[in-house]
Amino acid sequence: MTTIEAVTLEVADEASAAAFYREAFGLDGRVRVRQSDAPTEGFRGFTLSLTVSQPGDAAALLDAAAAAGAHVIKPPAKSLWGFGGTVQAPDGTIWKVATSAKKDTRPAERRFDGIVLLLGAEDVGASKRFYVEHGLTPGKSFGSYVEFDTGASPIKLGLYKRRALAKDAGVPEAGGGSHRVAIGGDAAFTDPDGFAWEVLSRAAAN
Repeated sequence: MTTIEAVTLEVADEASAAAFYREAFGLDGRVRVRQSDAPTEGFRGFTLSLTVSQPGDAAALLDAAAAAGAHVIKPPAKSLWGFGGTVQAPDGTIWKVATSAKKDTRPAERRFDGIVLLLGAEDVGASKRFYVEHGLTPGKSFGSYVEFDTGASPIKLGLYKRRALAKDAGVPEAGGGSHRVAIGGDAAFTDPDGFAWEVLSRAAAN
């Protein structure tokens, strides 16, 4: 089965990006950064999400991201599905922090339970078939959304119609050039939407 051990964000300033992720989210080696000058503009076709257990944790993380220099796209707020918000990191990556819980059950903490990588697909059906052929098993699947069963992978993977993903993130769909992201797992390939996977050992991810 194809797993995701880490996601590498390609950034213009490696030192400042690394500092942001430490200060904002306290991320470990699962999300890494490396320098890149690859041309990119607008929506890069993917988002990263932090799933948390209660609203207070989501607000704490989003506030920390804003204090560290992130641009707030969607301020923390209640919704029909729970509570959350969206920010854009200084390097351009869009992050969503959310929970399905409606109330806090303990004092708020700046911690998260999981990381989810959502890839925008022009043709969700075709991209789904591609990933199935590469060893992934669909879990939840409905309409323009597919969530894969990635087992014990530290980073979960989903597909979403590109237009819908941009709308959910709160940004225009238009964009081009490099995705500025590389997915580290146990196989190397490029998917139908141009997202590159690279072989990454567990030791390198830790």
